[in-house]
Amino acid sequence: MVANMKDLLEKLSPYNIFNYLLPGVVFAVFVDAYTGYAIIQKDIILGAFLYYFIGLVISRIGSLILEPLLKRIHFVRFSEYSDFVAASRVDPKLEVLSEANNMYRTLSALFLLLCTIKAYEKLSIAFPVVGHWGNRVLVASLLMMFLFGYRKQTQYISRRVEATKQKG
Repeated sequence: MVANMKDLLEKLSPYNIFNYLLPGVVFAVFVDAYTGYAIIQKDIILGAFLYYFIGLVISRIGSLILEPLLKRIHFVRFSEYSDFVAASRVDPKLEVLSEANNMYRTLSALFLLLCTIKAYEKLSIAFPVVGHWGNRVLVASLLMMFLFGYRKQTQYISRRVEATKQKG
């Protein structure tokens, strides 16, 4: 089974490992350590898929919630996307820097989500109705998040195509 896991990890890009799998594993460890929830898996294959999915969710929270919030309060400022595409052609290190930037955003979202989970845990103890609706709210939230993630990714692809056409 370990050989299968090694094959699986070899197929993942460094981006996928650092932006999805690593945050998912770190999140699971922190949740197990600091809350009453237990999400660490004994089955390593099931765990790898679960942690990857958790990391994907954390990444989307960073992209769809944290990033716009930080832009709105002027904590971060982005260049125009067409400028980024043009600069990437001249400076290949820009893509690596962008990936690192995404990792920091994802890790920031991870800690924000940990605080949210801890607050939810306390609320569900104080107000049992919160715990009763928790699963429904979670599923609806994931649906909305992935729909908005799909829209954002589609817009990102369209902007990249447009930037390429203008420079081409």
